[in-house]
Amino acid sequence: MKPRRKPGASTLRIIGGEWRSRVLRFPAVDGLRPTPNRVRETLFNWLRDEIHGKTCLDLFAGSGALGFEALSRGAARVILIERNAAACRALAENARLLQAEKADIRHSSAWDWLRQTRQAPASIDLVFLDPPFAGGLLPRACEAIEQSGLLARPALVYLEADANITERQLPGNWRIWKTATAGDVRYFLVRRE
Repeated sequence: MKPRRKPGASTLRIIGGEWRSRVLRFPAVDGLRPTPNRVRETLFNWLRDEIHGKTCLDLFAGSGALGFEALSRGAARVILIERNAAACRALAENARLLQAEKADIRHSSAWDWLRQTRQAPASIDLVFLDPPFAGGLLPRACEAIEQSGLLARPALVYLEADANITERQLPGNWRIWKTATAGDVRYFLVRRE
């Protein structure tokens, strides 16, 4: 018998790695839009040789699609930051479902977590930055993570946006390495030099 879907709940499927084809549920929260399967597949093909054993930060975790996909594909640890209480509870529930002991879920705004974190300096190898499109949060988030001192040298940063991004909009030592478009979504993999 199939588990009953909660009203207002949505699902996503892990597309590769240890948890391939596992289905995760997340609440219907305003502004929460999981990275589409096609985009995740391209991103993790780009990261094929870059993910195993790395410490990752999913700063606007939402559904957890990127963080759980990274763990499924061999990341050593993923810190998932989410400010919405219902979405954060779903992240914790999905981590239990997957027995994802390397998922470190924090109920916090991205800005508060960056200000208050006790994470060791230069310890984050890969960041997923996919904030809500409204409000122009992406440039602010890029600058905040660069200024935090948390990024390793070198580090990779994934950016997802509804508009094109140029290197002039990024911190001075970030270089766009790969870019693609899927429908209205533009996504970028950036190297921190």
